Amino acid sequence: VQLQASGGGLVQAGGSLRLSCAVSGRAFSSYGLGWFRQAPGKERDFVAAITWSGDSTLHAASVKGRFTISRDNAKNIVYLQMTDLKPEDTAVYYCAATINGREYWNLVPGYGYWGQGTLVTVSS
Repeated sequence: VQLQASGGGLVQAGGSLRLSCAVSGRAFSSYGLGWFRQAPGKERDFVAAITWSGDSTLHAASVKGRFTISRDNAKNIVYLQMTDLKPEDTAVYYCAATINGREYWNLVPGYGYWGQGTLVTVSS
């Protein structure tokens, strides 16, 4: 499974961005997909995840109500819609794929496949 994240950029506080992650390889619809982010000098943190069917999602408390994860299995793409962005959202955002259950979704070791990351910078 290969993942390619895109859509990052520079945005002012309060603005919006939509990240995309194109997934290639076998059985895209069999994987849970997640987004993580890593700010400079900090650990990689969980942002959101979604089941293979799209019927269940999980969002970190820090982004709940502002970010929404979704997926399009016909296009093999997972999205992260980000609204009301804040300077503390500045980070490299990574998409990842997992075959593990929901109990592993917020854990970096729970994912076996990672994309290269896309930088989101939010100015104040």
